[in-house]
Amino acid sequence: MNSRRPTILIVQAILVATSAIAVPLLAGGVNRPNILLVMVDDMGFSDLGCYGGEIDTPNIDALAARGVRFSQFYNTARCCPTRATLMTGLHPHQVGIGAMTNSPTKVGDDNVPAYQGFLSRNCVTVAEVLREHGYSTLMTGKWHLGFHDQSRWPLQRGFQRYFGCLPGATRFFHPEHPRGMTFGNTPIEVPESTTDEAFYTTDAFTDYAIQFIDEQQQTSDAPFFLYLAYTAPHWPLQAFEDDIAKYRGQYKMGWDKLREQRYKRQVELGLVDPRWKLSRRPAGVPAWENLNQAKRDEMDLKMAVYAAMIDRIDQNIGNLTAFLSDHSLLDGTLIIFLSDNGACAEGGVLGRGRFYDVEKRNRQTANSYGEAWANASSTPFRRYKSYAHEGGSATPFFMHWPGGISQQDEWYSEPSQLVDVLPTIIDVAAAHYPRTFQGHDVPPLSGVSLRPAFDGHSLARSAPLHIEHIGNAFIRFGKWKLVGANVVGRERADPAKWELYDMELDRTETNNLATSMPEKVEELAAIWNSWANASKVLPKP
Repeated sequence: MNSRRPTILIVQAILVATSAIAVPLLAGGVNRPNILLVMVDDMGFSDLGCYGGEIDTPNIDALAARGVRFSQFYNTARCCPTRATLMTGLHPHQVGIGAMTNSPTKVGDDNVPAYQGFLSRNCVTVAEVLREHGYSTLMTGKWHLGFHDQSRWPLQRGFQRYFGCLPGATRFFHPEHPRGMTFGNTPIEVPESTTDEAFYTTDAFTDYAIQFIDEQQQTSDAPFFLYLAYTAPHWPLQAFEDDIAKYRGQYKMGWDKLREQRYKRQVELGLVDPRWKLSRRPAGVPAWENLNQAKRDEMDLKMAVYAAMIDRIDQNIGNLTAFLSDHSLLDGTLIIFLSDNGACAEGGVLGRGRFYDVEKRNRQTANSYGEAWANASSTPFRRYKSYAHEGGSATPFFMHWPGGISQQDEWYSEPSQLVDVLPTIIDVAAAHYPRTFQGHDVPPLSGVSLRPAFDGHSLARSAPLHIEHIGNAFIRFGKWKLVGANVVGRERADPAKWELYDMELDRTETNNLATSMPEKVEELAAIWNSWANASKVLPKP
């Protein structure tokens, strides 16, 4: 077992305890918290315990319980578009990530700036903003916003310290370049373990984060901003055997019963309105009862590995939380937690890769658990990563800051989105968003600060929410959501492919009202088209 893991009782005691914390101040006595932004990769809406799951996540659950939990928060449905918005507060097309970031094997850039495949200079990152306002800026984990030219790396976009992987995926035990580890601007050929076990990215990202904070605290009185971007539980699915053993056999109930159990728990938690029907199992996913015993055992193993990866994230969040508490930093730190997209169905219905041979499993580059289990991770919603439906774009999201957030007894239900994160950080940091940066004009922000939610107040948002990714899109305006899969072509959206849902009555998107309410479809589609043109979604290359 990982010797660094604190007991649940210790972590819970840490979170309940209160202490006098010295929070850095701006001129005029304005409190400025440290800021810790944590994002996991490819985790579904229902995988955390506090969002209805059975996976053991006591440390994350404790943070969520002591903060403000959002029930309707949206990402951008895929890894690098989400990261582009998270880092800049702008929609991904505005900053060059309209589709995907160029991979390590794709050097050529598209001639259309909105889809060039790396982060534009016509924007400013959260690290660049905060560094200009006296914050120390630290990052560990997955970057995925530019690879080939070093000018696109984290240290060149505002971060002072960095350890992690630059591209979108890497092996967890045996990372190798071009998908290996980088320290600062230097690739590491063979990274050393940070624990008494084998090297594992989730552990390493956390331990370097702790190291960076510790060193910063010893040398500076400035507040810190740390962006911790885990690659887990993104494929390849790889975990420690003792973590896997904890879940082995628990999933032989199958995905159908698991979805029912998670849905029931979500209703009990008040996260899901019982009027929202549990979405149906997709036509291509077999009933669990139709699998033979050998296949059931294999699928149980795949889900156990996936669960172990999330469990390991929670262990590390516990270690990080304990460090912050031990150094009297917890109460003065705003912690923001989310997933970059919904559950990942890549790899076929039943997944891909070898799982029984441990050595081969841990050397693979893309083994996955498949659509059937992803459908369970998406409970109670439809669809997955890359889609704009709830299963692809809704994320667990919470903020924890004992020094600045009133404890909430209920879910915060106002719809919110990634474009709101940077305005929130700027707000609490008493910073200013520039009109120009390093000689470049910077587009204005469209999001709002989430600070009113700290006390349960309304955001008073007047504008709708939008996303688009590889043709999948939505507009969320009040209780209405217009959404489509493969709806957006080169020049326009296809009116016939839009679906319309009343999210107050049907957030699981099971009753399409488009045919019966064509005027509402036309109204929302016109607003979406206006946004798409202004935000450089259209024309698509």
